[in-house]
Amino acid sequence: MTDQNKDQTTHFGYDTVDVNEKQKKVADVFHSVAAKYDVMNDLMSGGVHRIWKRLTIEQSGVRAGGTVLDIAGGTGDLTMRFSRLVGPTGKVVLADINDSMLKVGRDRLYDRGITGNVEFVQANAQSLPFPDNTFDVITIAFGLRNVTYKDQALASMARVLKPGGKLMVLEFSKTDNPVLTKLYDFYSFNILPQMGQMIAGDAESYKYLAESIRMHPDQDTLKGMMETAGLTSCKYQNMTGGIVALHTGIKP
Repeated sequence: MTDQNKDQTTHFGYDTVDVNEKQKKVADVFHSVAAKYDVMNDLMSGGVHRIWKRLTIEQSGVRAGGTVLDIAGGTGDLTMRFSRLVGPTGKVVLADINDSMLKVGRDRLYDRGITGNVEFVQANAQSLPFPDNTFDVITIAFGLRNVTYKDQALASMARVLKPGGKLMVLEFSKTDNPVLTKLYDFYSFNILPQMGQMIAGDAESYKYLAESIRMHPDQDTLKGMMETAGLTSCKYQNMTGGIVALHTGIKP
């Protein structure tokens, strides 16, 4: 344990835990849900997560020969699409801190014959193991809220972006409609854990996922964090009434 982390606490959902415990607790959640992750994503969002991800791809500007880093890439939804866009002269790195998720993603892409321009790396977003100025585009979809030190992760992403490169953060966020918020809260804390129990045999992990969404910075706060990390032209686009937001920023 470093002096920096000694006696420091952070949030794990609504619980307060030692910073050194959070990474293991988050890992346990994703070890538990990895095998049913895609099924649960479709059920939880009614398939709308595919639209959110498609919009992210469309706004990425990725083209043939590009280099893309898909952080918290999980089961490979974005990597699969980016692989087709960059073609044989480009490269996509699917990175995830959780080896269970990484294996599911690797097997899924291999089963679809996507191997030539994709690499798989187990990596912590807070200290990415890549040289400065490596990637044209970096995406992190539904992963930033699980990171202990989000400011460190954003700075690490900015470091490995090429000048002019784009960071895209797709994440659950805050609604500004009281009725939608009430419905969303009821769904998240009553329906979602029951669904997790029925499909994945794990209600607690989905209870954590709902709580982690509520503890994540709101749209304007995250935009400010990206600017602090050194990115410019930072902005966000709300989707589905602000249930999800897509933040983008450019490395100068």
